[in-house]
Amino acid sequence: MLSNIGVPGLILIFILALIIFGPKKLPEIGRAFGQTLKEFKKSTRGLTDDVMGEIKEEQKKFTKY
Repeated sequence: MLSNIGVPGLILIFILALIIFGPKKLPEIGRAFGQTLKEFKKSTRGLTDDVMGEIKEEQKKFTKY
């Protein structure tokens, strides 16, 4: 979905955001978005690690027999 935007589309989105939110609010919004993305990646990584740990434990049980 986002792969079809391209550079002109991103520029248009940036200009619209600048008009709607103003130059003072835009850095705050960007910072909040960055922190949200960081937390999402962290939780996804933690979930993946948990699932992989369980898979390895199950594999160990089956290899003992």
